[in-house]
Amino acid sequence: MSSITVSDDKAITGKAIQPAWVRLLHWINAAAVIMMILSGWQIYNASPLFGFTFSRSITLGGWLGGALQWHFAAMWLLMVNGAIYLALGLATGRFRNKLLPITPSGVLADTRAALTGRLSHADLTTYNYVQRLLYAGIIAVGIVIVLSGLSIWKPVQLQYLTALFGGYDVARYVHFAAMAAICGFLVIHVALSLLVPKALRAMIIGR
Repeated sequence: MSSITVSDDKAITGKAIQPAWVRLLHWINAAAVIMMILSGWQIYNASPLFGFTFSRSITLGGWLGGALQWHFAAMWLLMVNGAIYLALGLATGRFRNKLLPITPSGVLADTRAALTGRLSHADLTTYNYVQRLLYAGIIAVGIVIVLSGLSIWKPVQLQYLTALFGGYDVARYVHFAAMAAICGFLVIHVALSLLVPKALRAMIIGR
């Protein structure tokens, strides 16, 4: 039997699930990431890594020079906003409380529950193991895409960073792979938000 009373339930319902700083930085990050992806596709089209290009209808910038301007502008926005997010996440203990621990058994159990439709979304204040893995993973991917992007942008000035990725050409593939991972995360993230509308509402109004 649950020990949560009606009054407790009302208190939980009225509590801000997502602090204001999290909501603000989340939406700024979202805008910056979308701008970087769309302009990045236009930049990719100028020198494709694979046997395909992206339709101009889903790119940003119109041409290589314009895409680079959008990309660099969004890059600074993402770097500054992301740095603030990381600093506050660590300083407030949010990352520790929300994302840890992550255990293989917990991830497997919650994955099975999700695939069979038995994963509960009743408690939005606590992330399940799948969410913890995805959010921790996307933070790591975000760091990789920024560093690989810098190594491509300034391969001479940041030659040690470029060498860390195995050289300029390899860094381009790493950058593309990180972009693909972010796109995959966005698809899952948006799908889950639509399946659990109250989670989206919490990220907009906090409750």
